Amino acid sequence: MRTYQTAKVVLGKRTKELVKNLQGGEIVVLDHADLDELAAEMLIAKRVQAVLNVAPTITGRYRSKGTLLLNNAGIKLVDNIDQDIFERLSDGDLISIDGGKIYRDKEFIAKGRVLSGSLIKELLEKAENNEEILLQDFVDNTLEYASKEKIVLLQKIPLPRLDVSLRYQFVVVAVRGPGYREDLAAIRGFIEEEKPILIGVDGGADALLECGFRPDIIIGDMDSVSDEALSKAKNIIVHAYPNGEAPGMTRIKELKLKAEIMALPGTSEDVAMLLAYQGGASMIVAVGTHSNLVDFLEKGRSGMASTLLVRLKVGDRLIDAKGVSRLYQRRFTMKELGWLLIAALVPLFALIFISPSIYGFFQSLFIRLRLIFL
Repeated sequence: MRTYQTAKVVLGKRTKELVKNLQGGEIVVLDHADLDELAAEMLIAKRVQAVLNVAPTITGRYRSKGTLLLNNAGIKLVDNIDQDIFERLSDGDLISIDGGKIYRDKEFIAKGRVLSGSLIKELLEKAENNEEILLQDFVDNTLEYASKEKIVLLQKIPLPRLDVSLRYQFVVVAVRGPGYREDLAAIRGFIEEEKPILIGVDGGADALLECGFRPDIIIGDMDSVSDEALSKAKNIIVHAYPNGEAPGMTRIKELKLKAEIMALPGTSEDVAMLLAYQGGASMIVAVGTHSNLVDFLEKGRSGMASTLLVRLKVGDRLIDAKGVSRLYQRRFTMKELGWLLIAALVPLFALIFISPSIYGFFQSLFIRLRLIFL
């Protein structure tokens, strides 16, 4: 018996923009080769029914994690679909999926490759075999660019004017990377007690807002942060290219906001750490940052020269909280479980002695048990 999945469709070639238009329960059409972990987490959070991808969702080039996450969440995956699906469908169309075939009413729209669990496993194994060569190229590229960028990144950098002081302060640098929600939740107590300076790197500012925290500083190229976050930040810093060109300033001016500029090579999260370090922060806690081969490949970067140099410079002031929520999950001690049991039994015993009928029932049960075992 054939099983069809039917739902309204939402289309978008940029996954992080598409997600903003989802209400929950839709089928999405996107163009995202090697779907990354963060994109998958956002789609899962929106409870999408299926993902239709015109690109290969997992190419086998490296172990991209997004496809496996979607499969484990029970979300149907069809990829390698014809590009013209974007012209043939519109947002809100009611479509059905039968295997790898897509229909609107009874009209055939397109077809693609169904990504089963066994195929995903095969592609991941292929990626694992390819990883050694990929890692060699990644390291070579990292070292090449490190030699070019070390003079700029390791010297003392000029700081922008800020309305907050970083000197001797704890600083949290939040990036909207994989697992950022769980890790922010894990350090919530630290944030509430210590009141650190909160720096949101682009969409990391929205991550802070999601958790109920207002960013003190937003830094980035302004391509993935919301207008709401920008309006609430005390300070905005646009990360510019080394030549001083800052495309992000266009948006800031359109919103009639004020911003400073930092022109440096590397990623915006690197610049945020340099800002905290140069500003005199006593401790820098990084949340959701990118720090390994897969992280950087998912961001489309073929090396991590700036990150390597910045982390060497920042040194022991940096504490990376990425994955801390998975590292430690609190378990109750036997003593705590004992007190919990007592707390649960107290109302029960009170109810027994207050209610004559319940008291009579337990008294009768107790007598019967005595007769059986004596």
